[in-house]
Amino acid sequence: MFKKLKINTLLLFIPLTSLVFCFNSPKNDDDKMSTIMVSVKNTLSYLHYAPKPINDAYSQDVYKHYFEMVDASKRYFLQSDMDEFAKHKTKLDDYLNQGDLTFYKLTIDRLYQRVDEIDKITQDILSKPINLEEEETLILEPKLKKNATNAKELSAEWKKYIKYNILQEMESLTAKEEIQKEKKDSVQKFNLKDTIKLEILTPEQKRLKATEEVKDLITDTFRRFKKRNKMDWFTVYMNAYTEVFDPHTNYYSPKNKEDFDTQFTGKVIGIGAIIQEKRGYLYLGALTIGAPAWKSKQLSEGDKILKVRSKPNEDPVNVVGMLADEAVRLIRGEKGTKVTLTVEKKDKTIKEVTMIREEVAIEDTFARSITVNSKDGKKYGFINLPSFNADFADDKGRNASDDIKNELIKLKAQNVQGIILDLRNNGGGSLTEVGDILGLFMNTGPYVQVKDGNGKIQTLKNKTSAPLWTGPLVIMQNELSASASEILAGAVQDYGRGVVIGSPQSFGKGTVQTFVDLNRFLNTNDDFGSLKLTIQKFYRVTGESTQRKGIESDFKMKDFFTYAEIGERYDDYALAWDKIPAVPYQRMNYFTAQALQKDMEARLMNNKAYQLVQESAQWKENLDKEESISLNLTKFNEVMKTRKAQIEKFKALDKFNNGLVFTLNPDEILREKKDEVFAKKSQNWKKNLQRDLYLQEAVIIASQLK
Repeated sequence: MFKKLKINTLLLFIPLTSLVFCFNSPKNDDDKMSTIMVSVKNTLSYLHYAPKPINDAYSQDVYKHYFEMVDASKRYFLQSDMDEFAKHKTKLDDYLNQGDLTFYKLTIDRLYQRVDEIDKITQDILSKPINLEEEETLILEPKLKKNATNAKELSAEWKKYIKYNILQEMESLTAKEEIQKEKKDSVQKFNLKDTIKLEILTPEQKRLKATEEVKDLITDTFRRFKKRNKMDWFTVYMNAYTEVFDPHTNYYSPKNKEDFDTQFTGKVIGIGAIIQEKRGYLYLGALTIGAPAWKSKQLSEGDKILKVRSKPNEDPVNVVGMLADEAVRLIRGEKGTKVTLTVEKKDKTIKEVTMIREEVAIEDTFARSITVNSKDGKKYGFINLPSFNADFADDKGRNASDDIKNELIKLKAQNVQGIILDLRNNGGGSLTEVGDILGLFMNTGPYVQVKDGNGKIQTLKNKTSAPLWTGPLVIMQNELSASASEILAGAVQDYGRGVVIGSPQSFGKGTVQTFVDLNRFLNTNDDFGSLKLTIQKFYRVTGESTQRKGIESDFKMKDFFTYAEIGERYDDYALAWDKIPAVPYQRMNYFTAQALQKDMEARLMNNKAYQLVQESAQWKENLDKEESISLNLTKFNEVMKTRKAQIEKFKALDKFNNGLVFTLNPDEILREKKDEVFAKKSQNWKKNLQRDLYLQEAVIIASQLK
């Protein structure tokens, strides 16, 4: 949950002098960084919801988190470096208090030194023939790896890493050949014009081509690394300090803050995907509905990004080990231009996806509805809400509650017998929109409690006394439903206004953040960036926090995310779950969910598609947890062959049809005839809905509610 507040209000309740007395206008970058450190420390100490003591224990946590971000793969620093760094393990708190750059400069200077050395090492490795027949194994799990003790061991580790990349490139070439062959066979089968050029490379040709590709990419990686501003690493360093407070408290450099604001407006020219960093790799996060990444139908949340080709006439850039912001800048570009992503899917296959950049329309993030006709002839309304959007800057701007209201009016006109509100993958948004949306479904009443760091509790109430829809209501959620989604689902559940179906529990983000501009405390025109700061926690009307625990579904259905470590409960530094006194509220209904749950479980036991989803999810999660992989070409190919066979089995899910019939609202049917892009989006949307077995169950549950 993000909250736009004027920090002036908050500052009235704290000793301002403690925040400003030490600041003077900085004269150079070192002074600037020192000032930022002290400013961040003071802001954390005085304004954070749950400030931590800045002591040796905190210092050790920061130390650990810092190296998880800088060298998680243990591929750069030698053990002698780590021994030297360890002398500072309990001093990072002192450095923060004093604005001392000693540790930051030591580690980053050493990092650049090692990069220079490794650059030469890799050039030497790639200048000689690489034997792919050797019996070697690459350790994939960072926790099992150790830092190299000398240059020889470092070289050996990088040689393994290079081999692994070559093998992946060879597999990518093979995959491209297979796709081209399938296309050519299809063209010939239907006697179509054959314009497909099929070139089958020999294993040796693939090896040589893959080696050259890896050589170019690694060389380019180091070249770009050396061109980077060391201030970029300072952001990483500061986030080691902030994220130990909690994962949603982050330092934003001016450049990063600009990126955040751009994303917040929803007017980004790119592919419409969040880029996330994890253990030195970049992954696709949530895909914006209607955006190029989503429309490609080839990309999914959790895909590992390997390369980005920013322009068709340029070589792809290896983004492994790259910071997210740099990769984002490669992906963004001019509207109408092409960008190509090479990704590793969760099943370890390599895929190259080309998209046309476009302005990610805000419309695609708004609520949208459709009527659902079940097998028994009953009609239901389905509303997808991607986010709790609100335009704070424009009173006439669109917001989630008005959109939901408009969709409900459309659906009521079609005499639907129940409403299914889909909050899956909805990461939250405006708190006020939660109350306004609840007012469309129930009478006035408290829906959430908000507690600040001083223990002051505020109860927010839905002020609407004339709900628009009083019939059956089903909320759909998954592990990525967070913040505002959890408040809405929790309130519906607490009041018995409806039921929640989906993953065993939601994400578990029960905190709110605001931005504090650091330069506001300085007498300067320079920009020192901002701190996104956790200032409050949310609680249900029952008094239970949504933090870590999330919302437990009334009807539990496991999905692809259930077996992955997704959610606040998996973060070492996430704030704790707790409970405060409940507020008086009156339940509306008492559903016999237990009996209905047993019926659903019986159906799912006989649902082959659902069972296949579970098998696929567990299989993919086991792949992610693999600790090592053989670098022997024959063995590597055998592993790939086995994986491909398994993937073929799971392709049956693409053919699943839930038997539901979907009909667009009358106004959208008219729009389809005039708007080709919209028509295509609608077609793809309906196809995906027809493959949605979770929606199938939601419709059945809706039919059983009275």
